[in-house]
Amino acid sequence: MKKIGGIIRTEREKRKLLLRQASALLEIDQAVLSKIERNERKATKEQIIKFSEKYELDKENLMVLWLGEKIYKDIQNEDFALKALKVAEKKIRYGNK
Repeated sequence: MKKIGGIIRTEREKRKLLLRQASALLEIDQAVLSKIERNERKATKEQIIKFSEKYELDKENLMVLWLGEKIYKDIQNEDFALKALKVAEKKIRYGNK
């Protein structure tokens, strides 16, 4: 599965935008955008929304991928990660009861 940085880079390249042009369009510092594209820095929620708007990408798909990467980073090395995800799913579905 492609990481979000790779998707953002691919979309920029499809539009034949230089990094500096894309950073101006997205109103993001060029160095920050470069790090996001190389997966060296995580984009913020606001940046993901901007990417979806400016690159005309499906916002829901991009947000789901972003959240998935965020969750994975936090729990990837935990012994009980899958069990914890099931608990979290129940809390999201039914509330924290």
